[in-house]
This record gives sequence, structure tokens and C-alpha cells, in this order.
Amino acid sequence: MSLPSATPPTVTPIRPPRLVATDLDGTIVRGDRTVSARTVAALARVERAGGLVVLVTGRPPRLMGEIAAAFGHRGVAICSNGAFGYDMRTRTVIAENPIPVDVLGESARRLREAVPGIGLAVEYAQELAGDAHYEAGAWDADTAVQRLDDTRLFGRPAPKLIGRHPELSADELLALARPVLGELVTVYHANGERLVEAVAQGVSKAAALGDLARRRGITREQAVAFGDMPNDLPMMAWAGTSYGVANAHPEVLAAVDHVIGSNDEDGVAVVLEGLFPEG
Repeated sequence: MSLPSATPPTVTPIRPPRLVATDLDGTIVRGDRTVSARTVAALARVERAGGLVVLVTGRPPRLMGEIAAAFGHRGVAICSNGAFGYDMRTRTVIAENPIPVDVLGESARRLREAVPGIGLAVEYAQELAGDAHYEAGAWDADTAVQRLDDTRLFGRPAPKLIGRHPELSADELLALARPVLGELVTVYHANGERLVEAVAQGVSKAAALGDLARRRGITREQAVAFGDMPNDLPMMAWAGTSYGVANAHPEVLAAVDHVIGSNDEDGVAVVLEGLFPEG
């Protein structure tokens, strides 16, 4: 299947958007895990024009330190796919939407039954705990995984449930998990290696972003969103205009309004420079 080529947007809003929402990893974070000076400058340009910049990510707050520093410890972020609101100035959690204990335990039971061999973990703002089978990923290299029995692992509400399999891909895991967990939690993947994730029912990047926009008096038509993975699709469907980077998942490339340059090509920055010209 041929993918859409990266082309400049053909439609430019008459007025600059009031809200710019962007995913991080794979969207503005480059393959070497850095954010370019051009991207930082482009997002600062949005703020100087009076626009609201919201970083909307699957990362938990504990992995936001370098990002907060890159953006001068200012602004707000939505973390863990909508489970947390995060103040980058104070580096504190300002909102949390956890999975209830009973739902967490039942979700874990069903996931193990549907996907034999999967290892499970729960993620909090600053902690990660897993069962004996959970394999920590590259992002967790500097994080000590607490190994707990099920009573303690699923005994308190958790913002995110994570499953990693020794062989199955993220797409394969999502296809197995969604039918058995769909009415309990919001299941998704963000292209983590052999990883599937879940947050509380009704929690998503779109829900958290929509709530923030309403509190600021901003309509969806006044918002633009950038992303690269299927967990970004609700957010991009909510926004008045959506942009997928050229390196995005095929589902994203098929759904967005515009396909732009890749994360390594500063595609988001190029668009923002056009939307927010400075004399």
C-alpha cells in the first residue's frame, strides 16, 4: 500500500488557531530523542501570538523532565494519554484520572486470559510496578520497577495499566486486547515495542484536551493537532484541523487532514511558522 506523500498543507485557516496541541515522541521529538531548536522556537512563536500550546503525550510525568527543560519550564502538558494534567513550570501533577481498583483487577485478569505470556505493570506519576513477567522497556532504563504480587499490584487505583509480550507486536496486542477490555477501560498503543496500554474508561488525549479547551473558552474549530500514532487519532478528530507527520502510523496518515514533514524534518515547526508568521 502506498502512503500519502508529505506535502505542505493546502488549506490555511483565515486566522491563526488559538490552541496548538502536539504529541511528543515521533511527532516533535526526533529519532535521537531530542527536540530541535527550530521546534522550540516555533512553539514559542505560537505563545507570543497569544496561542495556547499543549503537549499531549503518552509519557508519564516522571519522563517529562527533559521536555520541561527544553521548553523553559512553562506551559501545560497532558500525560499518560489523558490520565494526568501536568504543570511544566512547577513540574507537578495538577489532575489525575485513575482506573478504579475493581476495574483494574478485572482488566488484568482478562488481559492475561486473552494474551497468554503477557507481563503486566501499573504506572503512576513517578512510579512503575510490575509482576514477575513484565519486561521493562528502553524508556524505563533509569527507573526501578517494583516487583509486586497481584494483591499489591492491583490493590490501589492506577492511572495506567501496561502489558508487554515477549513476541507479539503492538498492533497484534491491541487487536487481542480491545475486544475483551473495551467496555472496562480505554485500550490503545503508542507504538511501544510489544506494548499495549490502557487508561480509565472515557479518558483519552481528546477528552483531556477538550476539557482544557472548554475551561479556556476555546472551541474545537479554533484548535489544530499534530500526531503520529493511533492513540493520537481521537485528539486529531476533535481538533478543527489535524496534521500527521510523514513517519506516522498508516491509520493516522489515512485519517488526517494534512500529511506534513516527518519528526526528523521538523514538520510541525514548518507548519507553525506558516500559521503564525512574524513580521
